Amino acid sequence: MKNRILFLILTASISLTLSAQLLVSEEPIVLNTETGTIYGTLKVPSNKSSIPVAIIIAGSGPTDRNGNSQLTQNNAYKMLSDNLFYNGIATLCFDKRGIAESKQAMKDESEIRFDHYIDDVRAWINLLSKDKRFSDIIIIGHSEGSLIGMIASENNVIVKKYISVAGMGVSFDVTLKEQMEKQLSGQPQALKETIFSYIDRLKNGETISNVPPTLNALFRPSIQPYMISIMKYDPQKEIAKLSIPILILQGTTDIQVTAEHADILLAANPKAKKVIIENMNHVLKDCTSNDMQAQSPTYNNLNIPLNKELGKAIIEFIKD
Repeated sequence: MKNRILFLILTASISLTLSAQLLVSEEPIVLNTETGTIYGTLKVPSNKSSIPVAIIIAGSGPTDRNGNSQLTQNNAYKMLSDNLFYNGIATLCFDKRGIAESKQAMKDESEIRFDHYIDDVRAWINLLSKDKRFSDIIIIGHSEGSLIGMIASENNVIVKKYISVAGMGVSFDVTLKEQMEKQLSGQPQALKETIFSYIDRLKNGETISNVPPTLNALFRPSIQPYMISIMKYDPQKEIAKLSIPILILQGTTDIQVTAEHADILLAANPKAKKVIIENMNHVLKDCTSNDMQAQSPTYNNLNIPLNKELGKAIIEFIKD
C-alpha cells in the first residue's frame, strides 16, 4: 500500500513538473502610435533577471504575431518564441499595423508604406530598452521582416545582435521576379512579360491603372504604393551598414527565398555568420521536397513542429 501511495505521489510530482515546463508566461504589451495602437505579446521567463529579449518580426502579407494568416496556419513564430522562452530568452511578437489585433492602426491598405513597419520596430526597440528586466535587445526578422529588422538596427546602439531568417538578399522586385518565374512555368510568354513590366514600372515609382482582374491580387491599386516603397531598398546595401554580430539563417527547401540569398547577404557583410539548415522550408518546418504541393501541409498545420536546428542556432548565437 505504501509503495502504491509513493508511486502516486511520484507520478503527481512528475506531472506537475512537466506542466510547469510546458507553461509559458505571457503578458500583453502595446505600442501607441499616431495612427493607433499596435498589440503584442511578451514572453518573459519569470525566474530570470537581466535577460536578453528578442523582437521577432513577421514576414510579408497579413501575418500575425504567431505566424498565421487567413491563408496559412503554422504557428511558426509562436513555436519559436516558446522555444526561446524555455531557454531563458524573452521574446516580443506583435501584430503589424493593419493586421489582426493591430488592424485599426492602419485602416486602409493604401496608406501603408514599408517605412511604417521600420519605424514601428524602432519604437518597439525604444520601448523595451526602458524595461529593466532586459539586458540586450536582439532583432530576429523573418522573410520580409529580415529587411525591416535590418534597417531598424542600423546605427542603433540599443540593438546588440541581428538575425536574418529566410531573408531576401536582393531587392523586392528581383525576388518577386524570381518567385513569379517559377509560378509562371508553362504559362503564356505574354503573361510573364506583362507581369514583369508591371514590376519594372513599380520599381521606377510608377503606379499602374486598369490592372486586369486576373492580376488584381498582386497588383491591385491599394497595394502598389507599398510595393514601390519596399523596392527602393537593397538588402545588400543595408546589411553592409551593420557592425553588430549578424546571423544569417536559410533553409535548403525554402521555395520562396532560396538558400542562395544567404550567400548574397554574407558577401555583402563578410563578418556575419551563415548557417544553412537542411530540409527547412520558408515557414521554418521540416520538408525534404521542393514541391509546393508536398510543402503545403507545413504551411497549414498548427501541430507540425519547427525545424530543431533553427532554435539551436538562434539560442547559441544569442547566448554566445
